[in-house]
Amino acid sequence: MDLGLKDKIAVITGGSVGIGLAIAKGLAEEGVHIAICARNEERISQVAGKLRDEHKVQVLSYSCDVTKPKEIASFIESIDSHFGEVDILINNAGTGSNETIAEADDEKWQYFWDLHVMAAVRFSRGLMPLLERQGGGVILNNSSICAKQPLGYEPIYNTTKAALSMFSKCLANEFIPKNIRVNTINPGLILTPDWWNTANELSVKQGITAQQYLDNIARENTPIGRFATPEELAAFFVFMCSDKASYCVGSTYYVDGGWLKVVE
Repeated sequence: MDLGLKDKIAVITGGSVGIGLAIAKGLAEEGVHIAICARNEERISQVAGKLRDEHKVQVLSYSCDVTKPKEIASFIESIDSHFGEVDILINNAGTGSNETIAEADDEKWQYFWDLHVMAAVRFSRGLMPLLERQGGGVILNNSSICAKQPLGYEPIYNTTKAALSMFSKCLANEFIPKNIRVNTINPGLILTPDWWNTANELSVKQGITAQQYLDNIARENTPIGRFATPEELAAFFVFMCSDKASYCVGSTYYVDGGWLKVVE
């Protein structure tokens, strides 16, 4: 299927590893030029070089902490200077949390609010003129199944991801007259490096291997009985960036192996 994405321009936050990296690769395979950011400057530069070499697309890499407004503004200025316009924005940067509400301090709440919600607000607002310059485009916000079905050990993550989903809905209603389609993706169990780190730590305490720990998590939670690869999830993101998904606006899509336990 020709998705018609060749020579479009995509901005991806948190793009040096895991889901963001898989999305960047998937879009680059379609001939999309990439502006990509992450905190680790060395790693994001290496990723950019590999994308250029393997897919012959333009890649702008930028070291950016998306919890800091000034760094976001600087990245957007660099995108404007380098590309002058944007077709796709993927608000992907984020990570899990681990706390109780009683013990988590204001600073931790604020950090995750800036990471999961305000970063999406700032990038969407800041890149709107560049999307309009192209006559419209696509914004996809990477949320989580936890926005709907919370996990007990990460209340801050659950709350901020739920807020991101509501922001996406409001943004979709406001931006569709500008021909900018906004949607939310809610992944379930995706086998990212974070999951391997967790498995390596907790499996030792249980006297099992990391792979056995992950297999147990998948069997306990998903009817499909396994984790998805980042590439499987990225394929859905790539499709949603294309005109093949032109009637998809303001919705939330679960890519979760059947983990969601209610009708949505």
